[in-house]
Amino acid sequence: MLFNSPEFLFIFLPIVFCLYRLIPLLCRDRPEALNSQDFQIKFLFLASLCFYAYWRWQYLPLILMSIGTNYGLSVWMAGKTNQKARKFILVAGLLFNLGLLGYFKYANFFITNIQHLTSTNYNLDAIILPIGISFFTFQQIAYLVDRYRQQVGVGSLWRYGLFVTFFPQLIAGPIVHHAQMMPQFDKPFKKDIWNNLALGSTIFIIGLFKKIAIADSVALLSSPVFGAAQQGADLTFVTAWLGALAYTMQIYFDFSGYSDMAVGLGILFGIRLPANFNSPYKATSIIDFWQRWHMTLSQFLKDYLYIPLGGNRCGSRRKLINILLTMALGGLWHGAAWNFVIWGVLHGIYIALNHLWRRITFVHMPPVFGWAITFVMVVIAWVPFRAADLDTTIRLYQGMAGLNGISLPTFIQPVFQQLGDDFAQVFAYNGLGPINLWIAVTILPMSIVVSLIMPNSLEWTRLQSMGTVGRYSWQPSIASATYIAFLLSISVLKFNDVSEFLYFQF
Repeated sequence: MLFNSPEFLFIFLPIVFCLYRLIPLLCRDRPEALNSQDFQIKFLFLASLCFYAYWRWQYLPLILMSIGTNYGLSVWMAGKTNQKARKFILVAGLLFNLGLLGYFKYANFFITNIQHLTSTNYNLDAIILPIGISFFTFQQIAYLVDRYRQQVGVGSLWRYGLFVTFFPQLIAGPIVHHAQMMPQFDKPFKKDIWNNLALGSTIFIIGLFKKIAIADSVALLSSPVFGAAQQGADLTFVTAWLGALAYTMQIYFDFSGYSDMAVGLGILFGIRLPANFNSPYKATSIIDFWQRWHMTLSQFLKDYLYIPLGGNRCGSRRKLINILLTMALGGLWHGAAWNFVIWGVLHGIYIALNHLWRRITFVHMPPVFGWAITFVMVVIAWVPFRAADLDTTIRLYQGMAGLNGISLPTFIQPVFQQLGDDFAQVFAYNGLGPINLWIAVTILPMSIVVSLIMPNSLEWTRLQSMGTVGRYSWQPSIASATYIAFLLSISVLKFNDVSEFLYFQF
């Protein structure tokens, strides 16, 4: 079930929200033993399982097995005081979770590469990737590690199940920690229902608009360019850069839109999820970029991979190696393909160079230069992330380097009166028409301006903290209600073009 689908917006969400809010009223005159919050937690857990099963019910036993196994290991670990025994349980849990993720996500990838190396011809049946497996597996790995470090306790199975499956963040994050969620489950949910409803729906609708009106629109420009390169077309300079820029905007507004919707839905139910984005394209360095982009993943990689590898405690050379290894594995986490590894390695090199630059120079670079270099490097790195294979990546880079000419695409001719036939060929593969001119000269530039100048959704609603204990000072008004109603109306009008979120494939 997609957040941007009529089934979710007009059926699932209203029913779950109303029943969730009715539970305290139904329990109000009941015996003391009936704890309304316990019923709300159980109800949300079951509703989240229904949400997950709507996609493919056959994988419901898989996520239940994952929850049961990890919870059982945490209970087992809680009863052990011997360090070796606790470490044994932790290793068993890591092997279980990584084995589960490895089979479903990487088995075909590794077997294919082994075949190339050994010239064998063993075929493994295609494995359908369970949706959200990367996210709920990482959350449970983090929980087991924190449990081993005795940083978190063991709650009830119902609360743990909701921690893993809470439907706003189940499929594509943000990655949440046990310590962030359990305090919220153990305290009475907020009673300011109307403020939560106003703020949550505002952030949700902003995210919905980002996805439907912006991300899906610029996708009409990026997809034909990358598709043409995959089919062997030689792209010119302008065409290649237009495609790369369009995808740069598409993935940001797609994923940040999902994250906004997740945060908004959490607020509707009185639960604060961590922010995942903080205007990353405003970053003035690549280090700054990774402090703003997919922040929960960045923190996870730092806490559970980079630091355990040694972090910056083993000298400068080892620090740079740890950065490269962490980012390479982070790239592989996104997908079982060498393209994702290349993307991760590129960012690892960027970060290493950023650290080296800070060490060897005392020259203060004006922020605008730092921003320009960072933005261009990020756009370049998105190419292998989006491309279907290495050949497509190479063709895009050749075009972006101007090796196939710098002529303007023909669809811009009515505006600039320039010659060129490359773009006409590109869009001929997809049967697209003048809409691409409109996107290239209006929606794409506007999306860039929005990402670089406008406040993000959490800034606009004036959330005072990105964490679980923050307060908000935003208050509903007629002006904001009118603005949000306008965004919602545009989004609803485009419901006939419902598309999956990009991060669903990871």
